[in-house]
Amino acid sequence: QVQLVESGGGLVQAGGSLRLSCAASGSVSIIRSMGWYRQAPGKQREVVATITSAGTTGYADSVKGRFTISRDNAKNTVYLQMNSLKPEDTAVYYCNAVNTKLYEYWGQGTQLTVSS
Repeated sequence: QVQLVESGGGLVQAGGSLRLSCAASGSVSIIRSMGWYRQAPGKQREVVATITSAGTTGYADSVKGRFTISRDNAKNTVYLQMNSLKPEDTAVYYCNAVNTKLYEYWGQGTQLTVSS
């Protein structure tokens, strides 16, 4: 089992920055990749950014150049640095982890609200 706890959400003005954190605990050695997803009201959950255990990253087109995903393996923590935030970035952000058997784990979510 893997437990994920997100933190860092909040209210920020458009153009501002914020960093989300996701701390993993439990069977962290079997995690092969982690990522951030988001879900806005009335919309489906979508992938924002992912990072593999080797450090390979991937981003949704909508956040490329603005968001950066990183990980601190010593702390079993993944970060999402978000810059140049837009109102359309408003959503609940979820941390995701995938283990070596492709089983997915989810955090409880953290709200980001970007005001215009």
